[in-house]
Amino acid sequence: MIALVAGSTRGTGRGIAVALGAAGATVYCTGRSTRERRSEMNRPETIEETAELVTAAGGTGIAVQVDHLEPAQVAALAERVDREQGRLDVLVNDVWGSDHLWEWDTPVWKHDMDKGLRLLRLAVDTHIISSGHLLPLLIRNEGGLVVEVTDGTWAFNETRYRQNVYYDLAKMSVNRLAFAWSKELHPYGGTAVAVTPGFLRSEAMLDNFGVTEDTWREAKVPHKSWLVSETPAYVGRGIAAIAADPDKQRWSGKSVDSGQLAEAYGLTDVDGSRPQVWRFITEVEEAGKDADPDDYR
Repeated sequence: MIALVAGSTRGTGRGIAVALGAAGATVYCTGRSTRERRSEMNRPETIEETAELVTAAGGTGIAVQVDHLEPAQVAALAERVDREQGRLDVLVNDVWGSDHLWEWDTPVWKHDMDKGLRLLRLAVDTHIISSGHLLPLLIRNEGGLVVEVTDGTWAFNETRYRQNVYYDLAKMSVNRLAFAWSKELHPYGGTAVAVTPGFLRSEAMLDNFGVTEDTWREAKVPHKSWLVSETPAYVGRGIAAIAADPDKQRWSGKSVDSGQLAEAYGLTDVDGSRPQVWRFITEVEEAGKDADPDDYR
């Protein structure tokens, strides 16, 4: 399996890349942060680290510094994959890089417009640019898979306003892109699906709450949904399962969450749990009910 995870420096992208590596894949790990230079997010994680984790998991990790907003860089990436592999089996569009650009519950007239428009470019344009240059490799053989990583399924986001117009539009747009790719790939036997993790215990989230993966339950978080959170490995395992599924086309055009994939494929998170945070949010938090978060793990 030849895979490319665009935006695999940290978080969900890293979890997906490592899970694909555990399945034996060769994974191109792309992003902007390297050991020599950080992106504007100014985080310490690097694509080299991700590639090393892929290799340690049993695959072959290849780190390539790419700004997916730059078509020429993505075109060069496609040429390299073509030259080295001759094909691409899995494309994961996970580029985000906008944590520092959006504000909670802020109307458009109060939100910094430059930051909001930058967010949209990073969250949506990057996915289109990557697909435009890499899908020609993916359609060479039947069975290709494109995964659009978002926050919230189409069904969840459709009736809820996600904090501000920029964030809301970005996450709904990525869901729609998966539907669009499913139509464009169908004549070539390809599959496209939108996948959202739940409440993610990413490197940045753990840092924000002043905890580690070993002490995450001690975080002072106002939302009980944190107790139904998950590691990046959880969604990664789900996507690796889709990639290996001979009947993967049953997912094409759909928008699903990590918990749904875990149930469908009999998967668990690294601690053996099966978090269902989106169900917890809708059935408990939004409904104003009192329930044990562990009942949703």
